[in-house]
Amino acid sequence: MNQNAADKFIESATAYYQEFIGLLPKIGIGILIVILGSLIAKFISQIYLKRIKRKTTDPLMARFLAQAIKISFILLSFMLALEIAGLSNIAAGVLTAAGGAAIILGFAFQDIGKNFLAGIILAFNRPFHINDTIMVGDFFGKVKALNFRYTHIKSSDGRDIFIPNSDVLTKAVENYTADGFFRNEFIVGIGYEDNIEQAKKIIMDIINSQPEIIQNDLDHQNFVTETELAVNAVNLKVFFWVDTLDYRVSSRIFRGLIIRKVKEALDEKGFNLPANITELKLYKNTKDIPLRLKKD
Repeated sequence: MNQNAADKFIESATAYYQEFIGLLPKIGIGILIVILGSLIAKFISQIYLKRIKRKTTDPLMARFLAQAIKISFILLSFMLALEIAGLSNIAAGVLTAAGGAAIILGFAFQDIGKNFLAGIILAFNRPFHINDTIMVGDFFGKVKALNFRYTHIKSSDGRDIFIPNSDVLTKAVENYTADGFFRNEFIVGIGYEDNIEQAKKIIMDIINSQPEIIQNDLDHQNFVTETELAVNAVNLKVFFWVDTLDYRVSSRIFRGLIIRKVKEALDEKGFNLPANITELKLYKNTKDIPLRLKKD
C-alpha cells in the first residue's frame, strides 16, 4: 500500500516535471515579452509625453497621462506573456484574485486607494499648475509634480514636501499665482504732527515710479489709506499689486525694497517715524526704578 502511494507520487512528480520542461520555452518567451513590453512601454510613454507637451500647456497633465500609458502597457504585456506561456488559466485566476484582493486591500490600504483616486481626479480637475505657488493646510511652496499618490511642492527654504493627493483634494488650496497677480501690503506710521496727505503722496509717487508694480489696471489698484490712530503714530497702510511669475521675489524681496524706499523718502522729507512707546510702572513691591539719562 505504501509502495503504491510512493509510486503514484513519483509518477505525478515526473509528469509535472515533464510538463514544466515542456513549458520552459514558452515561459522564457513570456519573460522576454514582459521585459520587451516594459521597455516598449517606457519608450512609448516618452513619445506620448513629448507629443502631449507640444499640444498642451499643462505639463502636469502630460506627465500624469504618460505614467498611465506606461502602466497600462506593462499590464498588457504581462497578461499577454501569461497567455503565450500557456498559462491563460493563471491569467484568469490572477484577474479573479486581483478583484478579490482589491476588496480586501481596499480596506487594508484605504489611504493608498484614496490618494490614487484623488490623483486621477486632480489630473483632470485641479486648482493649480506647474510652478504655481500654493498653500495646502500648513504647507506652502511651488508645485513641482503631480503623481498618482502625492503632490510634490518645493518650499521657499528648499524643503521637498510630498502632500497626499487626498489632502489636496479635500482641503482648501490657496493659489497665490493662479491669475498672475498678487497684492502686497505693509503699514508705515507717521507722527501726529505730520501732514497725512503729503505722506500719502510721497508713497504713491514711489509706487507709481516702479515698473514692476501693476499700473493703470482698474481691477488691481494701488493706494494708501489711513488704517489706525495708534498710541504714538498715525498708521498708513500701503497696497500695491505685482506680477507673481516668481512669488518669492514679488512678495518678499520686492516688498522689502518698496518699504526701504518709503522709509528713506519720508526721512528725507522730515517726517517722523515714531517708535513704539514703552511704559514703565512702579508696583507695590518696587520702590523706584534706577534711571540715568545722558545727553551727547
